[in-house]
Amino acid sequence: MEEIKKQQTQQGCNHNHGKMPVVLYFVGLLLAISGLFLTRSNTFLANVLFSLASISAGYHVIILAGVGSTIKNSKLKGKFTPNSHILMGIAALGASLIGSFWEGALLILIFSGAHFLEEFAEGRSKREITNLLKMNPTTARLIVANNEIKIVEVNDLKIGDRLQVLNGDQVPIDGVILSGSTSIDESSINGESIPKEKSKGDVVFGSTINGTGTFTMEVTKENKDTVFAKILQLVNQNQDNQTRASSIIQRFMPNYVKSVLLATALVILFGPLIFGWTWSKSIYIGLVLLVGASPCALAAATVSVTLSATSNLASRGVLSRGSTYLSQLGEIKAISFDKTGTLTVGKPKVTNYHFDETVNNQELIDIIVALERESNHPLANAILEKFEAKNDLYIKVENQIGEGLKGIYENNTYRIGKPTSFTSVKSEYELLNEEYSLDGNTVVYVSKNDVVVGMIALMDVASEYAKETIDYFNQAGIVTTLITGDSKMTGQAVGRQLGIDHVLANVMPQDKSDIIEKQKETYGTTAMVGDGVNDAPALVIADIGIAMGDGTDVAVDVSDIVLMQSDLTRLVKAHEIALKMNKIIYQNIIFSMAVVAFLVIVTLLGLSNISISVVVHEGSTIVVILNGLRLLKAK
Repeated sequence: MEEIKKQQTQQGCNHNHGKMPVVLYFVGLLLAISGLFLTRSNTFLANVLFSLASISAGYHVIILAGVGSTIKNSKLKGKFTPNSHILMGIAALGASLIGSFWEGALLILIFSGAHFLEEFAEGRSKREITNLLKMNPTTARLIVANNEIKIVEVNDLKIGDRLQVLNGDQVPIDGVILSGSTSIDESSINGESIPKEKSKGDVVFGSTINGTGTFTMEVTKENKDTVFAKILQLVNQNQDNQTRASSIIQRFMPNYVKSVLLATALVILFGPLIFGWTWSKSIYIGLVLLVGASPCALAAATVSVTLSATSNLASRGVLSRGSTYLSQLGEIKAISFDKTGTLTVGKPKVTNYHFDETVNNQELIDIIVALERESNHPLANAILEKFEAKNDLYIKVENQIGEGLKGIYENNTYRIGKPTSFTSVKSEYELLNEEYSLDGNTVVYVSKNDVVVGMIALMDVASEYAKETIDYFNQAGIVTTLITGDSKMTGQAVGRQLGIDHVLANVMPQDKSDIIEKQKETYGTTAMVGDGVNDAPALVIADIGIAMGDGTDVAVDVSDIVLMQSDLTRLVKAHEIALKMNKIIYQNIIFSMAVVAFLVIVTLLGLSNISISVVVHEGSTIVVILNGLRLLKAK
């Protein structure tokens, strides 16, 4: 994860200097103060101290970051590629050459001091993300022969290894609990602050914090494939992936610096000819212009904003491969959803049931439970979750293809199956079947001696916040679409419940990507939300692919944004913060350019000097940084 520690930009005003520059800065500050005391008594020595102060305070910011980066980038690109810092260096050097040693030193001191403040402010948002690295567990308690414990490296663990996790320890890797029970803080994975109760059979994630219980677990994933490893990969990609505005600014920056240098030279050369200035005044005004037109605030316009937005969302369980995708999320015109596991919980639940008055309802429930207990059909679990037997019956079950489950109890034959397999059906059941089916339910009948005496309706119900999420996007004027491989009746039923604009049903996996392509042509920037392997092609083709965190590894790997814990409310939060991020970026750009324009105008009118120009210029840079940091606490 070394890339996380790289500098965010090469062209802008952001550099990681460590502690040494601060020491040199304060040495320069002391030299400058000493020079002030000697100004009247020994002008020569004072000017020497001012010059040394400029070199010391500006060594890293001007010489290394400005001149050094300019030389390096120019060699790399084969053409003059100046860094904006050299503008301040040239201005300070020019001020000294015309005898304004104090103003040159003051310029460097203010410029460098403001830079350290900027880095401190930006460091807050960077630390929110890079602190994830400190959560990565490195060792585990491996259970070996004779149940002895051996401390091993997490990287050496294999699928199937058994581990012991003590109370208060980090869970070292993804796995499943074999014995014991506890509560686990999973906030590092899903942003959820409330600990989760865990016991035998429950899944646990590496980097999460075990509570008061001790448990044993079996490793189910290699370290490189764990959920936390995926998070770190996304963070790494996010560090190197910038918004479109940031990319444009970086490409534009060297040409802008060249233009400022050219404009300064023209002012100095033509000032005496056109305005009648003295050469000394012309050079001085040129230097003031150099300071005022420096684009440091513009270069910083996006960095703190994007880092703050991504770190805010990371703490909420939303991870992105880069701020460019967050920026696009704030610009979407259409969003499409997979159904199963995305808008729905992903497994059927009993929504309605009706039993005949001619039978004992509890006895019929006991029989249903006894029959379904012997089935491996997906609907069986839903029925067993809904109904509880009062009497534990044993019935020999025959599973007949096309017929359903069949068993004999007290000389009566009972059967559970799809409606089309029954012939003796009362009209009330037919009417209820039609009603439930229109709502998207799957219906099964229960018969006694071939006469239907009950029915159960099951459905993959909408997830807790699906309706709220769809309402949000509809109110935002974003076109919502449900894309599902289910039947038209089921798809439309879910669409009606949630208020989705368009429903496309009976869609084959290979057709989903074609649908997204058409939506991009029709509406513009389009997002796709899914969780399965069959969603992967559509997630790739969409402008922004959004995966549910509990979905398949393939869906997560190809997506641009991941919603941990498969919580749709996080998608709403992500869109809200993306909108704010884009808004603040444009605020910063407009403000930065307005300040530059103001300083250029007042300089040409002779209403500014180096001191005023640098204070206003650096003040605007800090304002831009602090404006971006607001997103760290955005609600």
